[in-house]
Amino acid sequence: MVRILICYASFSGNTKETAEIINEVVSTHGHSTVLYRIGSGPTPDPSLFDAIMIGTFTWGKGATPDLVKDFVYEIGYKPPNVYVFGTGDTQFGGDALFCHAVEKLAAFYHSPFKTLKIEQSPRGSQENTVKNWTEGVLNQCLKHLKK
Repeated sequence: MVRILICYASFSGNTKETAEIINEVVSTHGHSTVLYRIGSGPTPDPSLFDAIMIGTFTWGKGATPDLVKDFVYEIGYKPPNVYVFGTGDTQFGGDALFCHAVEKLAAFYHSPFKTLKIEQSPRGSQENTVKNWTEGVLNQCLKHLKK
């Protein structure tokens, strides 16, 4: 069983919905999860988990929200096995800045798996994209744990 911390920041609810789908997929596979809304209380200890999934929206024109930056600072180190997902809107900065905060976090943590970027809400066909990404992350985690 893999222990996964799923953290997210959400103002509009889109990143929250994405995190909830991820949580459902991980739980369905029998793994242990903690779903944590960044800024909602004490930060869970990352060292208690095999992997961390961090979800963010992109603020302004490609910026990482201060709430997420504070969370990263509070952790105080770069845990291994961090996977990054997020939501964005191409109307703010076009493709070049779409979900740019997701890319910045993935680069910062040297994420071992591709990022998940969702246009606005994860509903409709994008729900399958979220599920497929989560399955890929779980496979990556299991491979890493076998080493």
